[in-house]
Amino acid sequence: MQKPRTVRALVIASVALIGLTACATGGSEPETSDDILIFAGGEPDHLTPGRQTVAFDQVMSVFSPLVDLDAEGNTSMLAAESVESDDATTWTITLKDGWTFHNGEPVTAQSYVDAWNFTAYGPNAWENSWELASIVGYDDLNPAEGDPTTDAMSGLTVVDDLTFTVELVGPDSQFPLQLTGAQTGFYPMPEAAYDDLDAYDREPIGNGPFEMTEPWKDTEEYTVTAYEDYAGPAPTIAGITFRPYTDNLTGYNDVLAGNADLEYLPTAKMTSAIADFGEDHVYSLQAPGVDYIGFPLWDEKWQNKELREAISMAIDRDAINEAIYGGLYAPANSLTAPNMNGDPAGICAELCEFDVDAAQAKLAEAGGYEGTMTIVYPGGSGLDELFEAYANQIRQNLGIDAVASPTTDWAEYWQSLVDHTVAGPHFGHWGALYPSQQSTLRALFTEGGGCYLCTGYSSPEVDELLLEADASQTLDDSYEGYAAVQEFVLDAFPTVPTFSATYNYVTSDRVVELPAVSGSPVLSKIVLAD
Repeated sequence: MQKPRTVRALVIASVALIGLTACATGGSEPETSDDILIFAGGEPDHLTPGRQTVAFDQVMSVFSPLVDLDAEGNTSMLAAESVESDDATTWTITLKDGWTFHNGEPVTAQSYVDAWNFTAYGPNAWENSWELASIVGYDDLNPAEGDPTTDAMSGLTVVDDLTFTVELVGPDSQFPLQLTGAQTGFYPMPEAAYDDLDAYDREPIGNGPFEMTEPWKDTEEYTVTAYEDYAGPAPTIAGITFRPYTDNLTGYNDVLAGNADLEYLPTAKMTSAIADFGEDHVYSLQAPGVDYIGFPLWDEKWQNKELREAISMAIDRDAINEAIYGGLYAPANSLTAPNMNGDPAGICAELCEFDVDAAQAKLAEAGGYEGTMTIVYPGGSGLDELFEAYANQIRQNLGIDAVASPTTDWAEYWQSLVDHTVAGPHFGHWGALYPSQQSTLRALFTEGGGCYLCTGYSSPEVDELLLEADASQTLDDSYEGYAAVQEFVLDAFPTVPTFSATYNYVTSDRVVELPAVSGSPVLSKIVLAD
C-alpha cells in the first residue's frame, strides 16, 4: 500500500494579505527521457481529483495545481498567474493563458468554478468536498437537513475567461497554500467530464504533465505519457506505469530485482533497506506526516481520557523507533510534524513520554481495563511489527491482554471506520496536504475535516480557535493561534501521538535523481539513467 500522499511543508512564503503572482524562472527546460518509470504503489480508489483519497501520485501526474511549491517550500504560480487579496477574505485568481486539457479544451475560470461546485455539492458525496468548506455558499450545498436548493456556491464568481473571485466565510491567510498540489478538490475539470463521470473516473482528462493512454482497470497497471501540449515545465521522463500491489513487500522485492523503479519503503524493511539497496537508492525525506493511535470514541469504553493517556505513556517510542524504523522517525511530542512551520514542539509534554509508573497510575485512575484490547491496523501495509510492538508494550507495561489485529487490506480498515465497527484502538496517519498546521488540525479535529473519521473528535471550541488562527495577519500570530488549538485538543487527548514520520523510498538502479518536495517524490522531475 502506498502511504497517503502529502505535500510540501518546509518554509512557508508569506502570503497574508499580499497574494502571489507569477514570476519567471531561470535556466533551460530539462530534456525528456524516452524511458517509462515503473511506480510500485497501491490500488487507486478513484482517479477523479474531487474523489481520490489514496491516489495522490496518480492524480497529480495527470493534473496541475494553481500554485506550486519547490523543494525549499517557496511558492510560485503554476496554472495561475496570480492569487491576490486585500483582506484575506475575497481572493482574485487570474489564470495563465494558453493552458489546455488533454482533449484540447481550454482551461478557463469556468472550468474551476464548475469543478469546485460539483465537488462541493452534497448529494454527489464526493470525498474531497470538505476541502472547499471555507467558501461562502458551501453550507447551502450541504444543508444540515433536507436537500440543497442550489448547486452553486455564492462565493464563486466568474469575471472573465481567465479570472474568478473566491469569497471565504472569514479571513484566511493560508488560502493560497490550500491551492497547492495535494488539495486535489481544487483541481479543474473539462466540460467533457460531466458527460460520463464513471468513465471519467477511469480515464480522467486533466491539465497536467501526463495524460492517460488507457482506462484504469481494477488491480491492473496502466500508463500515462507526457502531454505534448503541456503549458507547464516539461517532464523529464516519457511516462509512468502505475503498477498496483496488494502487498508492498512484493513491490519492494520487485524494485530490488529491477522489475520496478520506485516504491514507498515498507515499515518492515526499514532496518534492512540500506543493506539490500545501498545508500544511493534509499531516500529518507523530511515530511509533514504524523502517526498516531486513534480510538472508537463513539464507544463509551473509549471515552475515558485517562485510559487513552495510560496507553500513550506505556509506549516506549524511542525503543520502537530504533527497533522498527532504524531511527529514521522521531517520537511525536505535538500534533503536527516538527518540520511544519510554527510546530509547538514539546506541547504534549509528559503525556507523550514513556513512564510505566505514571501509565499504571493513569490506568488505575481510569478504573482499569477488562477483557482483550484489540488494536486494529490495515493488513498488507508492512505494519505488522509496529502494531505487535504496541500490543507487546501495552501487555508488559499495563498488564492488559492486547492483541494486534490486521484487516484484510486498506479498504476493509477504512470501512470499519466509516461503519463504526472498528474493534478498538487503531492505526492513524495524516500527511499535511499543504504546508500549514491548519491542514493537519482541520483534517483531524473538525467534523468537516478530511480525516474526521480517523479521530472521531471535534468541538465548537476547536472550530472557534481555528478560525481565530486562520484570521491572523502574520504567520507568527498564526503559529500562536494553532498552538492554542493543539493545547485544547491535547487536554481532551482524543488520539495518542506516536511518531513524526519521514517518508522513505527505495529505487532501482535506473533512478539517478529523485527530486522531492516535503517528503514526496515529484514524479515529473525524476531523472532516469541513459
